[in-house]
Amino acid sequence: MITAGVALALAALPALLYVVNLRLYRTPDMPSETPSVSILIPARNEATGIAGAVEAALASRGVTLEVVVLDDHSTDETPDIVRAIAARDSRVRLESAPDLPAGWCGKQHACHVLGERARYGLLLFVDADVRLAPEGVARLAGFLESSGADLVSGIPLQQTGSLMERLLIPLIHFVLLGFLPLGRMRVDPMPALGAGCGQLFLARAEAYFAIGGHAVIRATLHDGVKLPRAFRAGGKKTDLCDATALASCRMYNGTLEVWKGLAKNATEGLAAPGTIIPATLLLGVGQVLPFVLLGLASWLSMAELALAGLAALCAYAPRFAGVMRFRQSVVGAVLHPLGIMLLLAIQWYALARSLMGGRPTWRGRSYTAG
Repeated sequence: MITAGVALALAALPALLYVVNLRLYRTPDMPSETPSVSILIPARNEATGIAGAVEAALASRGVTLEVVVLDDHSTDETPDIVRAIAARDSRVRLESAPDLPAGWCGKQHACHVLGERARYGLLLFVDADVRLAPEGVARLAGFLESSGADLVSGIPLQQTGSLMERLLIPLIHFVLLGFLPLGRMRVDPMPALGAGCGQLFLARAEAYFAIGGHAVIRATLHDGVKLPRAFRAGGKKTDLCDATALASCRMYNGTLEVWKGLAKNATEGLAAPGTIIPATLLLGVGQVLPFVLLGLASWLSMAELALAGLAALCAYAPRFAGVMRFRQSVVGAVLHPLGIMLLLAIQWYALARSLMGGRPTWRGRSYTAG
């Protein structure tokens, strides 16, 4: 009875917060004036997709823009592709990254260089696999203005192909909206409440340089969390909006890339030594145990079975809300307990790798996370 009750409590709390947050996590409106935005794209060996990223940015409406691509020592045709686009559209500029300094993560260094070379007062950092919607930039700028924030972010529409992607990528929304109280985040400046998505960040240039830019998170692989917290630590305000209609992204392609991608910065998040055991208990008991108990139905009393059933419904509720609101995979939602188990397995793998001296590798570079 106690076990089923605890499972229900730990499943109900994130489900309730998720529902509350859905009302606060809104799609922004168009701004009243035309903003001027520097769209900044770090690119390292992105030949297969960089043209799509640049062309989508150039199709933006309701905004004055420049698109600056930083070639980060690519060994493929990335710079040639961007150079060809720049030859026919003066809004595009190709820059070359300096050598990576010691102690820097490649992406953070590239973003910092891009920020220094931008011309406009609003800096939009987007990954090369992000496709901006025609009104996405203007709406995000409108949200920055209406919220009064110095840095805003949101999770783009996540496109998934393989089963592993469908199981794990939607958990980004689940973790964000199920465990971060957005209402408190907007009134409490505590850095720990800062969050965002590294695929899409819009910052006021003045605030960005005031806090030290990406240099303050130079060693991290987890900019989605670390950059908003750095802004907050510097006395700046951050906020979140629903970016589903603003941009789309295929984050990873296939099982191996998902595993490696989620593991690369895990020890800076759920897999941190002080976090992994509470996270495992919270997610394991609240999101997996209810289904285990239902599988043992013949050994449960009617009261225990009822509690387990309610817990399972609470575990499923956010996932199916995500299916409807964020166009997530139905298969991934149905297999939610399996997705949680895989997520936890990745966290424990990343921690074990770190304790044994292993280093995450990404884009051909090896790092000590954090």
